Amino acid sequence: MSLPRPRPALTADNRPFWTGGARGELLIEQCDACNYYIHPPTGFCPECESRKTHFQPVSGKAFIDTFTINHKQWMPGMPDHMVLAMVRLADAPHVRLVTNIVGCDPELVEFDMPVNVTFEQSDDLWIPLFAPELSA
Repeated sequence: MSLPRPRPALTADNRPFWTGGARGELLIEQCDACNYYIHPPTGFCPECESRKTHFQPVSGKAFIDTFTINHKQWMPGMPDHMVLAMVRLADAPHVRLVTNIVGCDPELVEFDMPVNVTFEQSDDLWIPLFAPELSA
């Protein structure tokens, strides 16, 4: 289900992050000099100060660091029970994304729960959302 969302401003520095989902890829900026993952994308490495970066696909696996369940509708068309979370990426634990948790009852969301990226298309953007990891 596509939700009405505020549209992020696309720039040359962040466009790959917002469009990688078209290919099913979560793309995180990475420094060419020291391999440090950079988020949000800036075109500049805060670790070594290099301006040579590229966007690297990551696995999309993450863990929930913190979350809140919104019990009131933010805007028309949005659900009245929505999970807003901060997840840390398994491939780059220092990278955290603010996102929504989808695909499960909000009351079942837990701290440190393993989740996987999924994407919601909004015109030419692909919004990274996260759903609980399926048990084998």
